[in-house]
Amino acid sequence: VQLQASGGGLVQAGGSLRLSCAASGRTARSYDMGWFRQAPGKEREFVAAVRSGGLVYYSDSVKGRFTVSRDNVKNTVALQMNSLKPEDTAVYYCAADRSLITTTLRDARAWDYWGQGTLVTVSS
Repeated sequence: VQLQASGGGLVQAGGSLRLSCAASGRTARSYDMGWFRQAPGKEREFVAAVRSGGLVYYSDSVKGRFTVSRDNVKNTVALQMNSLKPEDTAVYYCAADRSLITTTLRDARAWDYWGQGTLVTVSS
């Protein structure tokens, strides 16, 4: 599966952005989809994920502010980001994998497919 992320940009603190990731391939809807981010000098960290069946997961740092969703007809996954903070500034990556177990879902090393990143900058 190939992934193409889009939607990053510059936004003021408190604002919103919507990221989108398009997945190619006839079996894309059978993949779990995730979002990770990487700030300068930091490791890539889990943000959110949505199972092929629709179950969602969030990191504690974004819970209540971000919403992940998927459209299995269009083979896309979106990350709606509200109440953005300067510490949300990072390159955001979408990822895909099949049959991830819950205990490894938040580990970037467990995901096999990655899109190119899209930069999100939140100014204070």
